[in-house]
Amino acid sequence: MSFALYMLGFIVFLGGMVWGAIELGVPYEYIGIGTLILLGIGIFSAVGKTRTKDPS
Repeated sequence: MSFALYMLGFIVFLGGMVWGAIELGVPYEYIGIGTLILLGIGIFSAVGKTRTKDPS
């Protein structure tokens, strides 16, 4: 799976989480902080899943 496809899926997931948090009335500061944390976790996961192994 490519990095771009993995990140696209994660961003769709993150958008749903943000939308749900807004609908529940979570303060925007908490939504922003949580979004940044989850985005960082998503990037680390995407790099780990899509990294090619060294042939050595």
